[in-house]
Amino acid sequence: MKLPDFYKNIEPIILKDELAEFLGAPEDGEIEIHYLDIVKMAGHSCATVAGSYLMAFKGLKELYPNELPQRGEIKVELRDGVDEGSVGVSGSVFTNITGAAGEAGFGGLGGKFARRNLLSFNANIENFVRFTRLDTGRSVEVKYRPANVIPPSNIMMTALGPQATDESRKAFPKKWQEMIKLLFENIDKVVEVK
Repeated sequence: MKLPDFYKNIEPIILKDELAEFLGAPEDGEIEIHYLDIVKMAGHSCATVAGSYLMAFKGLKELYPNELPQRGEIKVELRDGVDEGSVGVSGSVFTNITGAAGEAGFGGLGGKFARRNLLSFNANIENFVRFTRLDTGRSVEVKYRPANVIPPSNIMMTALGPQATDESRKAFPKKWQEMIKLLFENIDKVVEVK
């Protein structure tokens, strides 16, 4: 599998997962999630997948400033509906990273480790997503604005627009991943934590 070179420079999200530790995989319960893991889960890399990774990365650092985030102990609420735009894709990324799941999620073992109903949509919040610690109730809201770096639709038009040519369509994948690289290089311009 040939990947863009910048993937290897993206900082992973490291979390502690008590369920993983309890079940012995990994033994210490430490989960390291790389952007490539999220790309494999989604099946592609786009502004939504990258932005969701970046929102989780920055939001969890703010929510857990002096310790590893506790996977499975984080409630995730998205402002918009699951069927609006690519909000469902963001929900899947957040589930993969935080363990928070909807009604079909894991129900737990012996009254512990439940992930079910920790992910919800149509939340009454101002920003795109809110992450809440179950242990303390502390929460952060996160806003994502990729257009602060480059509007994805402009690049998309080189492949799908009426002026697209064979040459522009052939160049599109590389230009698309260059856009994703810009998002990662400008996290503070595209992601804001409140």
